[in-house]
Amino acid sequence: MAGRNAIVIGGSIGGLTAAGALAGRFDKVTVLDRDELPADVRNRKGVPQARHGHALLISGRLALEKVFPGLTAELTAGGAVPWDPGNDLLFHQMGAFRLPYSSGMLGVSLTRALLEFSLRQRVAALPNAELRDRSTVVSLTGVEGRASGVELDTGEVLSADLVVDATGRGDRADRWLESLGCPAPEVDTVKVDVGYTSKLLHRLPGDQVTDIGGLIYLMASISPDDKRAAAAFAVEGDRWLVTLGGWHRAYAPTDPEGFAEFASELPVPHMANLLARSKPVEDGNALRYTYPTSRRRYFERMRLPPAGYVALGDAVCSFNPIYGQGMTVAVLEALELGDCLERCGGPTAEMSREYFKAVGKLVDMPWRIATAGDFLFPETAGPKAFGTDLANWYVGQVTQASHTSLKVHRVMLEVQQMLSPPSALMRPTVIARSLRAARKSPARQGQTARRGPNVPVP
Repeated sequence: MAGRNAIVIGGSIGGLTAAGALAGRFDKVTVLDRDELPADVRNRKGVPQARHGHALLISGRLALEKVFPGLTAELTAGGAVPWDPGNDLLFHQMGAFRLPYSSGMLGVSLTRALLEFSLRQRVAALPNAELRDRSTVVSLTGVEGRASGVELDTGEVLSADLVVDATGRGDRADRWLESLGCPAPEVDTVKVDVGYTSKLLHRLPGDQVTDIGGLIYLMASISPDDKRAAAAFAVEGDRWLVTLGGWHRAYAPTDPEGFAEFASELPVPHMANLLARSKPVEDGNALRYTYPTSRRRYFERMRLPPAGYVALGDAVCSFNPIYGQGMTVAVLEALELGDCLERCGGPTAEMSREYFKAVGKLVDMPWRIATAGDFLFPETAGPKAFGTDLANWYVGQVTQASHTSLKVHRVMLEVQQMLSPPSALMRPTVIARSLRAARKSPARQGQTARRGPNVPVP
């Protein structure tokens, strides 16, 4: 065992996964959350973005299976919709759809509320785990260089050998680390001014985005001239969760007429058609969520991180949510925490250093991919990595190649699902194939796929 007690602050996706990963390594694991945790599938007050579309990447699903075996089947039994990202995900970028194919991969589409509820049930069923809601942590306890527990707003002090900070993107960690004699980590912020508006619709049995398929439809710009994005997810309860929005205040209106008008002005009519034929679950306006800046905290650059303290999820890096990376990265960080404890033998200062170094490497590629995409727009402000413009040009070539090349689409899909590293796109054969296939894109031929993937209108 790595220690007697572990405390996880935050009952989020990452926090609950961390609790599952720690349960076999500590005598007791306690999850503290300031919200009242629902006893059924409902959204928590402290997660305002929960009512909007969420993407659990396939690598995230596989990682969750390692911590909670059988979870995928349990989610599907609860109504989550299984999908093949090659056939069922219709992705429109740069004027056309990616070429569909049967990938053999399994994804699940669901609301965040269902995923959190299922993870809470799994953690609550662990014999040595405790979920405590309405419990607000105000500070860490300990001495310089080591955390020894937490203090609640009630004055109660809980001791722990390891404290896991899964509190989200606030600045609590700065104050907590300073109390242990550790300066706050360096921070990068990228201003994106993303906002999106979401609405739930009834979904008829067998209903798809088009008559030839699609349980998930995504439209995102890869051009500085168009900042819009849109998504439709088939989710539990025979519903569609439709999210419309974009970068730099290209927000969709919340009123029904404005919401429908935004959808009708997208490059292809799939979303407008879906709205026209589907009845809303609730009357009234849609909900909007805004996200001004992405932020990365470089814990790995701290010279002496305190023993007994680690952070994960948005407390380390909060990604632009349009890219759908956040939940998966948090889950992978929780697995990395368990691995580091195994390698280092316990929550020592060396373990904290090793963990933050590993998390820095884990975060680096998705952060670079997301921020590079954000810098397509001249309004984006923040640190811009060297070579970003060239990388964006090449990603544009790969995207257009995916309109006609199954092999390019497969590599691109595996990278986006975090199953392969981005370097897979830089293999000489992939580069050559992408540059050749991009020239055959329907978008370059002056055609627009309007009825379905690669079905051009004459």
